[in-house]
Amino acid sequence: MDVNRRQFLNVAAGTTAAAVVVSAEMMGQQPSADSRRIRAIAFDGFVIFDPRFVAKRVEEVIPGKGMAFTNLWRTRQFDYSWLRTAGQQYEDFWRVTESALNYAALSMKLSLSPGQRERLMSAYLQLPVWPDVPEALAELRRRGTRVAFLSNLTAAMLDACLTAAKLNGYFEPHLTTDRVRVYKPSPRSYQMGVDAFDLKRDEIAFVASAAWDAAGAKWFGYPTVWVNRPNGVMEELGARPDLITADLSGLLDFVARRR
Repeated sequence: MDVNRRQFLNVAAGTTAAAVVVSAEMMGQQPSADSRRIRAIAFDGFVIFDPRFVAKRVEEVIPGKGMAFTNLWRTRQFDYSWLRTAGQQYEDFWRVTESALNYAALSMKLSLSPGQRERLMSAYLQLPVWPDVPEALAELRRRGTRVAFLSNLTAAMLDACLTAAKLNGYFEPHLTTDRVRVYKPSPRSYQMGVDAFDLKRDEIAFVASAAWDAAGAKWFGYPTVWVNRPNGVMEELGARPDLITADLSGLLDFVARRR
C-alpha cells in the first residue's frame, strides 16, 4: 500500500487534516508566463464528498473491525479499477465497489447478510460534503466559473450524494469514467473535461483529492490543485500540482489569481 493511500485511509478513519498551502513557486516550479484564465473546474468526487462516513457506517455494521475492513475495502476499490483499466475489462465504479466489498468480507472471513451488504454499499449514496464545500461552490457560481465532476464514481452515485446534500444545480453534467470506460489516471478520462467544457486544457483547473490523481492531471496538462485534507505526501511520479491546499479556500485564491 503506498503512502498516499495510507493517508487517505487515515482520513476515512477520522484523521483531521492539517492546514497547508504550497504554491508552485514554493515547490520549485514556475507558473507559465502566459497562463490563461481559469474558466472551468473539474472536481474529483472526494474533494466534495467526505469518505470518512463510510468508515463510520462500517463500524456500525461490523463493530470492532471497522478500520481494518474499511482499509481493505478501499484499497481493493483502487486496485480493481486500475487492474480493470490495464486489462481492458471495465466495470463501473459501483460494481467495482461491490466486488471490493465481497473481497474484504472473504479476506476477513466475515459472513455478511444481504441487509448488511446493502447497508454498507448504501454509504456511497449518502456521503456528506466537506464543511467548506457549500460556501466554495456558491462563490464559484458568483464568479461565473463553470464546475463539473470528473470522477470515477458513477453518475447515479454522484447524483444521490448531491441530492442528499441539497447541492443539485451547481454542477454541469457529470464526467464519469463510464463515458470512456477507463479509470483515472488514463489520459482518456481527463480528456472528458476538454471535450465537455469546450475549452483548452490550461483554462480548466483539475482539483484532486489524491496525490496520484493530481499527478495524472498534471501529466495530462491541467492546472492542478491537490486538496490535501489528510496532510499526505506527494507521490514520486515526476509531476507536481500547481497548488497544494488543505481546503477549498486555496482553490478559490488560485482561481482568483488566474482571472
